[in-house]
Amino acid sequence: MTPPQGQSLFSRASEFQVRIPPPNLAPWLPGNIGVPGFTQLKSQRDGPHLALLALMHGNEIAGAIVLDRLLRHFGDTSRPLRGTLTLGFMNIAAFVRFNPNEPTLSRFVDEDLNRVWDEATLAGPRESVELARARQVRPMLQDFDLLVDLHSMLWPSEPLVLSGPTDCGLALARELATPALIVADHGHSGGRRLIDHARFTDPSARAAAVLVEAGQHWQPDTVALTEFCVHSLLHTHGMIAQAPEPRPTPAARRFARVTHVVTAATSQFAFVEPFRGSDVIPRRNTLIAVDGTAEIRTPYDDCMLIMPSLRPSRGHTAVRLARVESKVEEPR
Repeated sequence: MTPPQGQSLFSRASEFQVRIPPPNLAPWLPGNIGVPGFTQLKSQRDGPHLALLALMHGNEIAGAIVLDRLLRHFGDTSRPLRGTLTLGFMNIAAFVRFNPNEPTLSRFVDEDLNRVWDEATLAGPRESVELARARQVRPMLQDFDLLVDLHSMLWPSEPLVLSGPTDCGLALARELATPALIVADHGHSGGRRLIDHARFTDPSARAAAVLVEAGQHWQPDTVALTEFCVHSLLHTHGMIAQAPEPRPTPAARRFARVTHVVTAATSQFAFVEPFRGSDVIPRRNTLIAVDGTAEIRTPYDDCMLIMPSLRPSRGHTAVRLARVESKVEEPR
């Protein structure tokens, strides 16, 4: 099969520019609860325990910038007005390798930290830098009522929040003032994300976790959206007094449910066009990619492409396909 005409457009990762400086996290790396990189701030008034996490991938620095600013705002003596706030920097080992001249190389050290969160893996014999870090963090999960995992994206896409498959996750996603697009999904075939951990997905679980994809890596707009998202949630839960300044022309909220996860089966996976995340393909059976000799086509009309990876590695998610609904669903 002839490669798609747009294939040459996809080898552009080295051309992405880092337009934001990495934060100085040295003051926060010791932490204050016995886990490096984790700081806990506790009010004397009852309230939820909210965890805000950044650097699940060491090169996704927008969330780390926002948490650094938040920690400096609270300082040594200030606390949230109610509840408990835990701020954590996840893959510190990868972050310290971040080089603005080669920013894609510090995503992880040994493996993706956001694919190791099933209990069999966490309790198993395998060892890696990322697994060791996940095992450090795991005991804290039982204390979190709400968790927001802050990410950004390599390829162009509309910002979105992944709510996972649960009603609790959807309810938390609806509390966020932004992003406007909420996507319910079941994760990746390559391993469980933190938001897929049993703490947040067991049928009896009342804790909620979401993953925010705030925009492209290394862009000022991504930092601004992340900051607005975080401050809005803190204000919603009464943890800070001042609401953030409204963002201009807020987009209407939309909801999409992932029905298919397309995993690259070969090293020759290629999209037929340089699609952008949240593009909607109007017609069923439209060719969107080839994977070796296999054709990847849309399974239904008005199919939304969720976070297409324009250069996926074999065995990794290439794109998720979702049905779009006209408005955000109410939790069942």
